[in-house]
Amino acid sequence: MAWIEIPDDRKWDGELAEYRAQVVDREHDRVDNILAVHGLDIGSLKAHQTLYAQAMRSTKTLRKVDREMIALVVSIANDCHY
Repeated sequence: MAWIEIPDDRKWDGELAEYRAQVVDREHDRVDNILAVHGLDIGSLKAHQTLYAQAMRSTKTLRKVDREMIALVVSIANDCHY
């Protein structure tokens, strides 16, 4: 759980509500906390999602699952709990 109080993503309105469709986990109908905290600033949400999308598609020789695994290992090495 984020330490920053974040708005409930199911109650986002306006531009945030429109953008939610791009970042929601459809299986659980929730936005991950790391993205939901960006609900406080739509610009940072868009920037985070753009960076993530680029990182996940920029290497044609690796499958998405491989890129996700690399991200996991880097997070563990950096002692990041996300």
